[in-house]
Amino acid sequence: MGSVISIVNQKGGVGKTTTAVNLSASVATAEKRCLLVDCDPQGNATTALGVNPADLKPSLYDLILGEHSGNQVILDTHIPLLKLIGANPDLFGAEVEIFSMKDKEYLLHSILSDLRDQYDYIFIDCPPSLGFLTLNALTAADFFLVPLQCEYFAMEGLTQLLNTVRLVKQTLNPSLIMLGILLTMFDRRNNLSRQVTDEVRQHFKDVVFQTVIPRNVTLSEASSYGKPIILYDVRSKGAQSYLELAREIIIKGEGKGGQT
Repeated sequence: MGSVISIVNQKGGVGKTTTAVNLSASVATAEKRCLLVDCDPQGNATTALGVNPADLKPSLYDLILGEHSGNQVILDTHIPLLKLIGANPDLFGAEVEIFSMKDKEYLLHSILSDLRDQYDYIFIDCPPSLGFLTLNALTAADFFLVPLQCEYFAMEGLTQLLNTVRLVKQTLNPSLIMLGILLTMFDRRNNLSRQVTDEVRQHFKDVVFQTVIPRNVTLSEASSYGKPIILYDVRSKGAQSYLELAREIIIKGEGKGGQT
C-alpha cells in the first residue's frame, strides 16, 4: 500500500507546488509508481505537468462530487511512472457544494483509499490556505511535508499550521505524521538565508530535511514549459536538489519516518 504525502503550507510563494511537481517526478524516476493530486483550484501543478486546467474535464472536482471514479480522471505525464489527477477552477466551488455532505472531511480519503494499492507514493499539492481542501488533504494523508522558504518571516504561520495539524490528529486523522520540513529558496550568498536555516534546524532538529532547495530560476522556467525540472534541465542545481530530496525520502524507508 502506497504512502500518501500532503505538501502543505498556508503561505503562498514558498515553493509548495514546485516541490509537489518536482519531488513526485524525481521519485518516479527512481522507479516508484507515483500519483500527484492537484488539490489547488489554481491548477498550477496541473499546468506545470503540461496540462491546461481550462481544457481539463473531468478533474478532481468531478471526482470529489462522485461523478467519476479515480481511474477515470487519472492522466499520463511525460514521465511514465508519474500520473496526475488535475485541478481546474471548478474546484473553487467544491467547498460550498459539499457543505451539507456527510463525512465531507473524508471525501479525499475515500477517493485515495481506492487508489493506494496502485502506487508507491501519492503526493497531494495543497492550496495556500487552511480551508476545506487542505483539511481533506491532511485527513487523507499518512504524512505531511512543509516547504519553508529561507526568508524573513519564514516561521510566521508555521505555528498556526502545526496547531491545525494537531486538531486534525485529535479529531480526524490520529496517525498523521510530519515527514519533514523542507527549506526552500536558499541563497548561500544571503546572510538571512543562512540565519533562517540555522534557526529552523536548531528548533526542529532532525525533522528538517538535509536537502535544501536553492533559489533557482530554472525551476520557474521548467514550470512555464509544462515540464518537471528533471526533463527541462537535469544538470541544474534545482534538479539535483529534488533528486537528492527524493533519495532522502526513499531512504527514510518508503516514507515511514518523521514525527508529529
